[in-house]
Amino acid sequence: MRELPVRGTDVRELGLALPPTRLLHRGRLLKRWRYVGVYRPDMMLCVAVARVGGVPQRWWAVALPDGTLFEGRRGVALDGNRVRAGDGAIDLELDERAGVEVVSPDGRAWVWTRKQAPVRVRGSVRAGGESFELDGDDAFIDDSAGYHAHHTAWRWSAGVGRTDDGRRVAWNLVDGVHDGVTSERTVWVDGEPREVPAQEFAADLSRVGGLEFREWSAREFHINLLVMRNHYRQPFGEFSGELPGGLRLAEGYGVMEEHDVLW
Repeated sequence: MRELPVRGTDVRELGLALPPTRLLHRGRLLKRWRYVGVYRPDMMLCVAVARVGGVPQRWWAVALPDGTLFEGRRGVALDGNRVRAGDGAIDLELDERAGVEVVSPDGRAWVWTRKQAPVRVRGSVRAGGESFELDGDDAFIDDSAGYHAHHTAWRWSAGVGRTDDGRRVAWNLVDGVHDGVTSERTVWVDGEPREVPAQEFAADLSRVGGLEFREWSAREFHINLLVMRNHYRQPFGEFSGELPGGLRLAEGYGVMEEHDVLW
């Protein structure tokens, strides 16, 4: 197998099962998740399924600009390009596209990801007595799996928006995983992906690189047990400023995230 990391179409020449399915590799459990986010000026949401070993976790959240956050774990189903959650409160269909794939080393093991953005999404969302009809390029998809280190920590940002000259953009920025010289860091401009250099995250998640972030509300949880620790915070909000490459935003919506986990 060629030396890692590898990005793009060459990933499929590695001879690896992608995504990986073996539950144990070199003493590490398989961690796997699929996350779908929708980022709009009037409403944002996420729906996700994650598995550590064979144990699943499911969640959904809907954020509104006034700071209201609805979240739960019931009724989550990610079946192909269909997304459902909240016992029918979220019912979406995705037009998936070619994603950006990366395989990176992690100690003696390896990890994989595929990011898609911006993705066409259609459907409906009900939250707080309001209804939203969706039909636009507002979605982001993160499929990830691999044999991550027992202690893993990262900061991440994903979003969609428009530049001041009207181009449609999306971004995926990260520090802590898939963040080498060859990385998953990507800015999409009118649907075309470009790999970008590392961007510094503010400790309070108020900024990444040239982007400033204004929080609406945040999903978060903190667990500290003898065999497991999980400190997680993912705020939804608005972005302003400049993407890597000098692309100035007219509008931008999405998430920041910090995750420090012993798994």
